[in-house]
Amino acid sequence: MKAKWFIILAIIMMLTPISVQAKQQSPMEKLDDISDEALQMVKFHRYEDAKKLLDYFSDQFTSITGNEQPLTMDEVRIVHTSHDEAMEAAVSPNMKYEERINKLTKFRLVIDAIATSHQPLWTEMEDQIMTAFHQAKDAALNGDSAHFHSSFNSFLSLYNVIYPSMKIDVPVENIQRLDARINFIDEYRSQVVKDQKSRQELDALDTDLKNLFANLEEDEADPSLWWVIISTGSIIIMTLSYVGWRKYQGEKGLKKDRSRDLKD
Repeated sequence: MKAKWFIILAIIMMLTPISVQAKQQSPMEKLDDISDEALQMVKFHRYEDAKKLLDYFSDQFTSITGNEQPLTMDEVRIVHTSHDEAMEAAVSPNMKYEERINKLTKFRLVIDAIATSHQPLWTEMEDQIMTAFHQAKDAALNGDSAHFHSSFNSFLSLYNVIYPSMKIDVPVENIQRLDARINFIDEYRSQVVKDQKSRQELDALDTDLKNLFANLEEDEADPSLWWVIISTGSIIIMTLSYVGWRKYQGEKGLKKDRSRDLKD
């Protein structure tokens, strides 16, 4: 009976901290939710509602950075720039729908990169980016200049969406190496299509892009997840140890009783 109550108590102790933690939300996580809501409004063509959310975000962000300054100056600059672009997309009378979505997505990814310590959302665009790049690379290898230009433009458009959030999560030397390769290919497009030696830059960029996403995927898991795993494992071990100890004590008592019976 005591073992049953011990197990119940252990489960309560294990779940209580998790429940408390789940209810707590940091200021940046709240801003992350606002940025997501603004993106959803633009997706549904509700531009005035998106503008209101972006105005509210600006007020809240100013309050956070003014009181605590939890961000670096570079991060603050990136947030302001992406927010300005998102606001432009919400209020512009002529901007195309796809461009509006790209600017709000860029803003959303920036806030997520700051609010999230693991697996940022921008890494989920890996398949789209790599597909566009590989189409451009194949076109260059086949000497198809028109297809190369259109595919590389698609790649640049997608890369531009994740670029600000990349700068938050990726070491500056890696960003600079990617910039150098992309700028070279973009400036010497005709040469890349015609010259085999210049096409080697495509192979090098392919490797750098794969490493970019692979390194982010290898980041450690969320610390709270490790806390859950360790806590759960510890409680299970404690419970099994206690049950085993009770069983041992019970068997030990039975042996003593049998010994007495034999003596009697």
